[in-house]
Amino acid sequence: MTFRRESIDLPEDQGCLRWVLGLPLGIVHAVNAFFVYSALRYGPQAEWDDQGYAGTTAVCLVALGLSLISLLITLIPTFRRTLGLWWFVPPVVLGVIAWVRIATLG
Repeated sequence: MTFRRESIDLPEDQGCLRWVLGLPLGIVHAVNAFFVYSALRYGPQAEWDDQGYAGTTAVCLVALGLSLISLLITLIPTFRRTLGLWWFVPPVVLGVIAWVRIATLG
């Protein structure tokens, strides 16, 4: 006897569920994008600007942390099944940009 796993999600509930799951994740992506933009736009002014280097590194580390958190949230099966695979793109792209910014600071 084989058992089939059936989805308990109703098709008419998908729209509301996408909003409930996608809106907080979208807010996390927007905050992450702000930090990445800040790291790119407001970097150190010159070689003597130690506080600028420290601030940019801190902002990049926060952006990397937010990318990791949002990537782990997206890996949850409920999110992945409901929202789709394209939600993996923003945390990966923003994390790569933040990583490259840290690597090019030195």
